[in-house]
Amino acid sequence: MELSTSPSIWAYGSVWLFFSLLVYFKFSHSDMVLTPALLVYFFLLVLFEWFCHLYLPILLGMVLLSSACFYVLSITSPRKLLPVAGKAVLITGCDSGFGKAAAQRLDELGFKVIATVLDLESPGGKDLRKNCSDRLTIIQMDLTKPEDIKRAQQITKEKTRENGLWALVNNAGYCAHFGDAELSLMSTYRGCMEVNFFGTLEITKALLPMLRSSKGRIVTVSSPAGEHSFPFLAAYGSSKAALSRVMDTFRHELMPWGVKVSVIQPGSYKTGAHDDKSHWERQHKKLLSNLPNELLQEYGEEYISETQNLFFEYGKTACTDFSPVIDSITDAILSENPKVKYYAGKQLWLLYFIGIYLPSSISDNFFKSLFLKGKIMPRALRKQKNTE
Repeated sequence: MELSTSPSIWAYGSVWLFFSLLVYFKFSHSDMVLTPALLVYFFLLVLFEWFCHLYLPILLGMVLLSSACFYVLSITSPRKLLPVAGKAVLITGCDSGFGKAAAQRLDELGFKVIATVLDLESPGGKDLRKNCSDRLTIIQMDLTKPEDIKRAQQITKEKTRENGLWALVNNAGYCAHFGDAELSLMSTYRGCMEVNFFGTLEITKALLPMLRSSKGRIVTVSSPAGEHSFPFLAAYGSSKAALSRVMDTFRHELMPWGVKVSVIQPGSYKTGAHDDKSHWERQHKKLLSNLPNELLQEYGEEYISETQNLFFEYGKTACTDFSPVIDSITDAILSENPKVKYYAGKQLWLLYFIGIYLPSSISDNFFKSLFLKGKIMPRALRKQKNTE
C-alpha cells in the first residue's frame, strides 16, 4: 500500500509546491490580494486533489490539478491595465445607450474619443458635446451608407495621425421587430443584417489597417440572442450570430498582427428605441400593412398585437444600469490580456448554463417561460383546438 501511494503523494506534492511558489510570487509583487473567494477556491482545489488522488491515474490527475491551479491563479489575479495616455478609440452608435455611456466613460479616463451618431442634433449628441472634453470628436455616420463609413475613416485618420487608432468599439445595432419568424418581413431581416452585420463588418475592415499598425483592439457588442434561439428575435438574433462568428474569425486571423478581438454579450438592458413606443407602433403598422392577407388571417391581428405588448412588458424588467457593460468594454480596451468574451449582466451565467448544458426539454421550457407568455393563440390554432 505504501509503495502505491508514495509516488502519488510525491507527484501531487510537487504540484502543490509549484502552485505555492506562484502564489507567493504574486503576493510579493502585489499582484494578488487575499480575498474570501481565493480561500474558497483553495478549499475546492483541496477537494479536487483528493478526488484525483483516489480515482485517477497519477499522470492524468497531475495534469488536471495543475490546470485547475493555473485557472484559479488567472481568475483571482487582478488584470494588468495598459496606460491610457495617447490612445484613441472610435465608438459607433453613441446617440444613446451603451455607446453614449462608453464615450463618456472613456473620455473621463483620458482617451481621445471619436463618437459616431446617426444624428448630430440628437439629444445624445448634444449631451456628449456639452459634458465631454474637447478631446472628443462627434461624427455623423449611418452604417448602411458606404459614403458615411468612408468619411468616418478619413476623419479618423486625420484625428489619429499622431499616435494612431488604438481601439474600435462596434456598438451600433438595430432591432426592428419582436415577433414570430414567419411574420417577420424580409425587409426586417435585411435591415438587421445591413446594420448589425454588413455595416459593422464594413467599418471594421475600413479601420483595420490603422488597428493593425497600432496592434490595437476590436471590441464588439453582440447579444445572447446570437448564441441562443430566443423566440420572437429571429431577425435580430440571426444578424448577431453572424456578427459574433465573423468577429471570432477576425480574432484568429489577427493574432499574428497583435490585434486582440473581444465580444461583449450583454444581458437585458434598456437601450436605443426600447422605450420609444411610437417607433414600435410604426413598425407594428408597417408589419400589418405588408403581411399577406392569408398569413394575417392564420395568425390574427389580436395575436400579433399581444406579442408586441409582451415585448413592452418584458422591457419594463430590463436593467437601466449600464456599468457592467461599460466596465467590460473598458477592460477589453485596456487589459493587457483581454477576455475573448465578456458576459455583462446579472444572472446571465444562468441563461448560458441552461441553454448550453441542460437537455433541450428543460432549456425549451425555460426560454418559453421568458418569452412565450401570451394568452392568445394564433387564430388558426384556436380553430383547430375548438374542433377537436
